[in-house]
Amino acid sequence: MSTPEALAGALSSPGLAWLAATFILAGLVRGFTGFGTALIFMPVGAIFLPVPVAIVIVTVSGMLTWPLIVPRAFRQADRREVAVLSGAAILTAPLGVWLLSWVERDVLRWLVAVATTLTLAALVTGWRYRGQVRGAGLGAIGAVAGVLGGTTGLTGPPVILFYLAGQLEAARVRANTILFLALLDLGIVANLFARGLVNATAIWLAVLLAVPYAAGMVVGQGLFRPERERAFRGLAYVVIAGAILTGLPLFG
Repeated sequence: MSTPEALAGALSSPGLAWLAATFILAGLVRGFTGFGTALIFMPVGAIFLPVPVAIVIVTVSGMLTWPLIVPRAFRQADRREVAVLSGAAILTAPLGVWLLSWVERDVLRWLVAVATTLTLAALVTGWRYRGQVRGAGLGAIGAVAGVLGGTTGLTGPPVILFYLAGQLEAARVRANTILFLALLDLGIVANLFARGLVNATAIWLAVLLAVPYAAGMVVGQGLFRPERERAFRGLAYVVIAGAILTGLPLFG
C-alpha cells in the first residue's frame, strides 16, 4: 500500500472524530497522572476498530509523544525498579500478542472492559497495602502487565495498582509509571510487527491521533501539582468510567 493510500485510509477511519476527542482526554489525564491512556482509549477504540489495530494506535501514538513526557520521568523515576518491572513485562508480552491473534473480538472487548473496571474500582476505593515488594514480586507484577498489555493494550493496570496502592509520593509514582509504560511500548510494538499486525494505515492513524494526544498531554503536564492530585484523579476516574460504559460490547 502506497503512502497516499495509507493516509487516505487513516483519514477515512470510522469514528475518527470520536477517537481524536478520546485521545485529547487521554492525553490530559496521562500528562497529569502519568497513566490512563489505554484505560480511556481502548474501550472506545474497540468500538470503531479491531482490537489489534487499537493496540497499535495507542502504542505508537504513545511512542511518538515520548519527548513530551519521558525525559523528566527518566530523571525522577526509580530506574532500577522500573527496569525489573519492564524487563519482565517485555518477556511476557509475546504471549499476550499471541493470544490476541486468535481470541474473538467481543471476547477481547469484554477483557478490556473487565480489566479497566477492576482497576478503576481499586483506584476509587483507595485500596492500599503497607508492605514492600522486591525481586520476584516485582517480576510477577511486570509479567502480568506484559500479558495483559499484549492481549488488550492495557499495559498499565497491574503496575498502576501496585504503585497507587502503595506509599510512594505522587511525583515518584507518576515518573515510575510513565517510564514503565514507555519501555513496555517498545516490547509490544516489536511483537506486533513480528506477527504482522501492524500496517501502514494503522501507523498513519496513530500519527494523526498523536497530535490531539500531545495537545492534551501538554496541558495535563502543565496542570500537575501534587496538591491538586485528589481533585484531578476524581475527574480521571469519571472519564475512565465513561469510556468503560461506552466501550461495552452490549452497545455495538
